[in-house]
Amino acid sequence: MKTKLFLTGILSFTLCLNSNAQPDSSVVPVDTFELDTPAGKTQEIYTLKPSVDIPIVAVGTGWSIYAFTRIYNKEPSTREQILSLDENDIPKIDRWAAGMSNQAADDNSDFLFYGSIAVPFMLLFDKEIRHDAGKIGFMFWESMAITGMFYTGTVYFVDRYRPETYNTTLSVEERMGGNFKDAFMAGHPALVATSMFFTAKVYSDYHPGSKFTYVLYAAAIGATGATAYLRHIAGKHFPTDLFTGVTIGTLSGILVPQFHKNKVHRDKKLGFLPYTNGKNTGFYLTYKFK
Repeated sequence: MKTKLFLTGILSFTLCLNSNAQPDSSVVPVDTFELDTPAGKTQEIYTLKPSVDIPIVAVGTGWSIYAFTRIYNKEPSTREQILSLDENDIPKIDRWAAGMSNQAADDNSDFLFYGSIAVPFMLLFDKEIRHDAGKIGFMFWESMAITGMFYTGTVYFVDRYRPETYNTTLSVEERMGGNFKDAFMAGHPALVATSMFFTAKVYSDYHPGSKFTYVLYAAAIGATGATAYLRHIAGKHFPTDLFTGVTIGTLSGILVPQFHKNKVHRDKKLGFLPYTNGKNTGFYLTYKFK
């Protein structure tokens, strides 16, 4: 007979309003939200919530379209501003990337950028997923809208010179262009991560336990990493720009499908256990061994 052990204390994250307080016997669970793993296909895998999804897509798409018209038409820098750039003003974590510039790497990153957009449509070759094509397509749109909103928002409000702006082999006139102030955050790897991880996530939800899932996640990691590397050596982004873009894109691609999953496809292995004792509030992350 298998023994079921619950690892609650060791794998617990406690977020308290009072940092000195510790949960005790008076802790009262509020609710349980379990992280899900597909456990069958008796019902639809995903459920859309129009009251939530439509506003997110509308705002994300609308803002992105508006911001795109602005971020690539920024006011050019003055000659004095370019000549006064000093690598020592760059945070140490990013400083070593200053001055990089490689046109071939820039061009190659575009192939990954545009190619990744088509990858989620390959899910339609799967008859089970094709049955929900409209739903999957809308979720992909939502993922891209969220990523686009973060990308255009940061570039719109933050003027950060690209690493290649510090390359003195480029003419001052060229480096004065407004597009040279669009370093943060990295858009190419963000979009590639969104497309690739979305594809892997959706496939894994329809085919839990399939070994092909590992291939898709490996492809997502490889394509995202390659794009980030190419944008790095192309002199388009600093490491922190790339890290931010990859993080946003990956989370968007994975969490949008995750938040739309039906409860019937959830199990009780891994879950969050919020609690309150009347004075402090927090949660435990629990894992059940079988």
